[in-house]
Amino acid sequence: MSTNIIKINPHLQKFQSEKMRVPVFFHTSDNLLPNKETFQQLEILAQDNRLFHHIAAMSDVHPKKGRKNPTGTIVASENYIFPQINDTAPNCGMRFLRTDFNTKNLKEKDIDNLFQELVKVIPTKKYIGTKLSYRMVLDIAKYGSRPWIEKFKPAIKNEIENTFEQGNLVTQKSITDQDLFNAIPKLFLWIAKYRSGILGAAGNHFLDLMKITEIKNNEIASKFNLEKDQCIFLMHTGSGLLGQYASYMYTPKMKEHFSQKIMLELGKLFTFSSRYKNIYKKLALQIKKYQNKTNFWAYKEESLEGRLFLTAHQASGNFGFINRTILTHHLDLAIKKMLKRSANLDLLYDMPHISNIKENHFGKEVWIHRNGTTRAFGPQRMQKKHPLFSQTGEPVFIPSSMSTPAYLGVGTDYNETSFFSASHGTGRRTQAKGAKNKKELFEKMKKQHVRLYNAQSKGVVLQDSSYYKDVEEVITGMEANQIVKTVIKMQPVAVLMY
Repeated sequence: MSTNIIKINPHLQKFQSEKMRVPVFFHTSDNLLPNKETFQQLEILAQDNRLFHHIAAMSDVHPKKGRKNPTGTIVASENYIFPQINDTAPNCGMRFLRTDFNTKNLKEKDIDNLFQELVKVIPTKKYIGTKLSYRMVLDIAKYGSRPWIEKFKPAIKNEIENTFEQGNLVTQKSITDQDLFNAIPKLFLWIAKYRSGILGAAGNHFLDLMKITEIKNNEIASKFNLEKDQCIFLMHTGSGLLGQYASYMYTPKMKEHFSQKIMLELGKLFTFSSRYKNIYKKLALQIKKYQNKTNFWAYKEESLEGRLFLTAHQASGNFGFINRTILTHHLDLAIKKMLKRSANLDLLYDMPHISNIKENHFGKEVWIHRNGTTRAFGPQRMQKKHPLFSQTGEPVFIPSSMSTPAYLGVGTDYNETSFFSASHGTGRRTQAKGAKNKKELFEKMKKQHVRLYNAQSKGVVLQDSSYYKDVEEVITGMEANQIVKTVIKMQPVAVLMY
C-alpha cells in the first residue's frame, strides 16, 4: 500500500492506486494511518464512478464489524445517496452542555450522589424509556425536537437555537403523516413511542462530567461562556431503534441480531399501503442481491426509492435530537433533586456524526455522507446559519477515551480537503493491550481520578485509554491541516456508560 501514498505534509497523505477513480486524503500522521483492512475497503469504494472529487479520511478512521465503509470518512456524490457508506444509526451524535458548576462549588460527594441517581434516570440498556404519544412521535419525525420542547418546556437554555439545523433533519418543505407511513412502517413508529430517553448500550455511548483544564483560545472561549475549572457535560447517543430499523429497510446489510430480522419482516408484512408494499417488495429483492457484493448500493436522489429512503433517514434521524433532549431534561431534574440547586444547563451545541446532507463543495451541490465524522464549518459557511457561530466557526467536540483529555474546537474556512469536516473522536488503535477485566479497569480509572458508573457490560473494558489513539497527536494534526482551532481542553471527572 505504501507505494500508492504521497505525503503532502506530516499530517496529510494522498492514497490512490491504479484501480481507484478518486483519491483518498488521509488527514493523519504516519503513526495514525489505519490498518490494511481500512485501505482495502476505501480502495473498493474509490472505484465507484458515482463518487465526487475525493474521499476524506480523518485521524480516527478505522473499520467496523459488519460495515463496508470505515468509520471516520466523508464521501461525496452529485446525484446519488449511498446507504452502505454510513452506519445504520442516523444522527448518532454528541451534545455539549455548559453548567454553573466549577471545581470549587461541586464537591466529590456531590458528584457521587448525582451519578448514583443518574444511573437510575439516564438508562443505558432498557426496553422502555420515556413514553411519547403516537401523535408526538409523528410530529418529531416531521418537525424535529421542537414539538416536544414547546409542549414540555424543559429548563435548558438554547435547546433549539444551538442544535444542528435547529433540531430537524427533514429537508422537504412539507411532509405529511402519509409521507411517513409510505417510507417507514407504522410498527416502527409505534415502537418509537417507548424508545426515547435511553442513552444506549451499543458502542461507547456515554454521559461525561468534565472540567475545563486549559483555555486555548481566550476570545472564543469567552464568546462561548467557558472558563477554566468550569464543569460541563458531554453526551453521546443515537436515534435508537427507529433509526436502526428505518435504515435496515433500505440498506443491503446483514442484520446483526435475530430480533432485527424479525422486526424487519413484520414491518414489511403489515404496515405499508398496497402501492408501497409492492414497491418495497421489489426493492427488497434488489437489496438482497447486494448483501454479499463488493460494490455499493445507491439511490438516485430523484427516484421514488431515493425519496422514500431520504424521508425514512431524515425523519428517523430526528430521534437522535429528541433522545438527547429528553436525557438532558432528566439530567436537569436529577441535579435539582440531588444537589438542591440548578446547574443552569445551557446547550452550546448538539451535532450529529452520522448524516447525509446536501452541501456545496468545489462549485457543485453534492450529497455529503459523514460516517463517524462531524461537520466543521468555518465562520463564512455559518453566516446564514447561526449568529454566534458565524463569528467563531462551528463547535467541534473531540473526546478520546473515558479517562483521557478531550477538546472543544471550532471549524475553519480552510479545510476543503475534509469537505469542512472533523474527527468525532481520536479513534481506536488497531493493536493495543489495555485493561483485561473490570477490576483492573476500575483500579486504573481510580489512579486517573475518574469515577466510572453503571459499567454493566463486559465490553466496557475496551473503553480503556490504552485502546485509543493519542489525543494530542490527533489535535496537532487537525490544527496543522486547519480543520479546527482548539478552544478548550477538558479532563473527565465522572463517566456513565454501559
